[in-house]
Amino acid sequence: MKITEQIKQPISQEMELFEKKFHESMSSKVALLNRITYYIVNRKGKQMRPMFVFLTAKMVSGGTVNERTYRGASVIELIHTATLVHDDVVDDSNRRRGFFSINALWKNKIAVLVGDYLLSKGLLLSIDNGDFDLLKIISVAVREMSEGELLQIEKARRLDITEDVYYEIIRQKTATLIAACCSLGACSVDPDGGHTEKMRKFGELIGMAFQIKDDLFDYTDDAIGKPTGIDIKEQKMTLPLIYALNNSTKEEKKWLINSVKNYNKDKKRVKEVIAFVTKKNGLGYAEQRMAEFREEALLLLADYPYSVYKDALVLMVNYVIERKI
Repeated sequence: MKITEQIKQPISQEMELFEKKFHESMSSKVALLNRITYYIVNRKGKQMRPMFVFLTAKMVSGGTVNERTYRGASVIELIHTATLVHDDVVDDSNRRRGFFSINALWKNKIAVLVGDYLLSKGLLLSIDNGDFDLLKIISVAVREMSEGELLQIEKARRLDITEDVYYEIIRQKTATLIAACCSLGACSVDPDGGHTEKMRKFGELIGMAFQIKDDLFDYTDDAIGKPTGIDIKEQKMTLPLIYALNNSTKEEKKWLINSVKNYNKDKKRVKEVIAFVTKKNGLGYAEQRMAEFREEALLLLADYPYSVYKDALVLMVNYVIERKI
């Protein structure tokens, strides 16, 4: 059994019902919109976000979920989908999970409007049901994701980013959404307990590890059989690169920055950058930091009694670090 199937097993019924509810939450009177949302629903990814919502809810409550949990999972998926649709427009990207993106099939104008529609559907689902606590969690996540993206754009121009700024960028860009899923799950079943903040922190730590793993794919040949150097081509400052820069001589630093800035389309030069970062232990350092985030996350689960849901969350943490793609 694939590890993702194993993780899903304790919540398989909830996930099935969630898919129905999620589909319903997208419905519209406009035929074009329904055609597009049908396309979106049928090209779903691994569904890690709703899985986090249900697993944390069931671990915290001792095995039960409620309507708020389903609504919370739907809202997060609606808003996450909205951000992906908008991202593809921003990045001028024609593919998403191996399929054509919305903007590739229906053009930018429609894609932006569809993103806005999904966002408003998410907000209304919470408001109509009085889930203001859940709505706050999600709204904070959306604000932070936007700030993280803009902070990255602002800093990328100068390429002199510190490790602390890097962590702030990935915390906002990537970790904040996984943090929202986990705190949302806890809050849906136990709004007044101390679990919400604890699970938020847990999700944030997993999100940090998740992004560092993504950074490493650019340099290692795990995922696709060869290092890709895509981040280098896009002048993205990743942890291996930052570590290599901070541990270089003045001349090396100059060469490295010049390579990333001016030779990022030169395949040979990109290969040299990958080799240099590897030699400077950039990958080893990133792996070590990733492992530290994982340990911190697992520590937060230690206080909870044994359950199949806790087990699945531990599997999820390990999957994030060991995944091949």
